[in-house]
Amino acid sequence: MNKFFISFIYFGIALSLSCSNAKVDQVKSNVTTLQNDSVGSQTIIPTGTDYKTTFGANVVTEIGKAINCIFQDKNNNYWFASNAEGVYCYEGKSLTQFTTKDGLTDNQVFTIQEDKQGNIWFVTVGGISRFDGKTFTTFPTKNNEPLVSEKNLNMETDELWFEVGGGAYRYDGNSFSYFLLPAPDLNTKYYNSTNPQNPDARKINAYSVYCSMKDKSGNIWFGTQTMGVFRYDGKSFTWFTESGLAGPAVRALFEDSKGNFWFGNNGNGLFQYDGKNLSNFTEEKGLGNPEFLRTGKSRQGTLARVWTVNEDNDGNIWIGTCDAGVWRYDGQKLKNYTTKDGLTSNAINTIYKDKKGELWFGTDGAGVCKFNGISFSTFTIAPLQE
Repeated sequence: MNKFFISFIYFGIALSLSCSNAKVDQVKSNVTTLQNDSVGSQTIIPTGTDYKTTFGANVVTEIGKAINCIFQDKNNNYWFASNAEGVYCYEGKSLTQFTTKDGLTDNQVFTIQEDKQGNIWFVTVGGISRFDGKTFTTFPTKNNEPLVSEKNLNMETDELWFEVGGGAYRYDGNSFSYFLLPAPDLNTKYYNSTNPQNPDARKINAYSVYCSMKDKSGNIWFGTQTMGVFRYDGKSFTWFTESGLAGPAVRALFEDSKGNFWFGNNGNGLFQYDGKNLSNFTEEKGLGNPEFLRTGKSRQGTLARVWTVNEDNDGNIWIGTCDAGVWRYDGQKLKNYTTKDGLTSNAINTIYKDKKGELWFGTDGAGVCKFNGISFSTFTIAPLQE
């Protein structure tokens, strides 16, 4: 299961190419509740699908400027979640745009996942959407779905997690349940035995979930708004708040090939956890920006506002910031890439490694770029020949 990068806070505080949207008659929109939803039979998107021919969808030649998430599905189609223009699908030949006109819940999309049946799932500002290759199904986030706590949370291999509504929705392949973090000082409010479905518990608070990840051992990790990182191993839970991890929001969670964990914090930088010790990597390297926490002013050459972390096939750790470009760490040295080095933007929302090991960078303002090991290039689509 891949990690998930962005969360519910985006639903309350929005992140700060024009194309003709054709009506898609064949792509339908359904609305269903979150309870007792059955997957049933699915239609997998074939490799090389021409959506213009198959669905009458909107084939475009330019991708959106603000890309929050990138994902490659099992059929090698690339999906791009934009901040205001829906989602794009690139199957190697053409680029198709899907918006609310096609059944997507909302055009502001944050994360993308795929289930074992091949359905593609999107978390949007308006709720959760599922695309089965033909139809979008909407799952509005309500306050009446089953509530689970750490005491009755089953750890399933193929489950999906969606960061919505102050906690996280868990989908087991058949139905949704809602998980609220066991906040030490809010247990009465969050788990009121007389009213376990208390909607007040789902409002934005210090324990609201920004990102989540399942590690190689099956543990679930959550990055929160101000309370650091929470880990649940199926039996017990652990909070990580020291060294400045608590305070600013945790925007990224990543486990590298050596078993180290990396946490991206929006203000106090990058943290490393080796299974025993938690350290502030940014402070150790002298790359902090205390001024941002005081005044909100960003500064180049810093590693203080980390929004995404990934690893290339050579074991280098790549760290994307929202204000100072990308950093590459080879285990000894750090190198900073900015627009001066060919990066298309210094605001990086996501770093994605595809099945070939190529790195894709989703930016806030300059679309998507790739790195070939030497230089960066803008991701562009050649016009289709009629």
